[in-house]
Amino acid sequence: MAQDIRAYLKNADISAQKARLVVDMVRGKKAVDAANMLKFTPKKAARLLEKLLGSAIANAEENFGVSRDDLVVYQVTADEAPTRKWRRFGARGRFKPLLRRSSHLTIVLRERE
Repeated sequence: MAQDIRAYLKNADISAQKARLVVDMVRGKKAVDAANMLKFTPKKAARLLEKLLGSAIANAEENFGVSRDDLVVYQVTADEAPTRKWRRFGARGRFKPLLRRSSHLTIVLRERE
């Protein structure tokens, strides 16, 4: 059984739907290749996921003694987090709801066999 190395980002300030566009790009790739892909992806979710991947790689090297060249992005998820509800006032005394969505990002790395 391979060792799972995990890193979490809770309450990221981006909707899960937008984050999943970037998450799907890196799933199953080598960790080093995924970090290079995220560096050149012009999306906000890519910046968040790049920092999270760097944290997971650092966890693997420091806590488990695994080389970064042997790591594979085994599992990546972007789940919905609580939504902040704001309001903007509209015509005739009504108000329009604004939903500020957030997400929980999780990344799991495994050592390549």
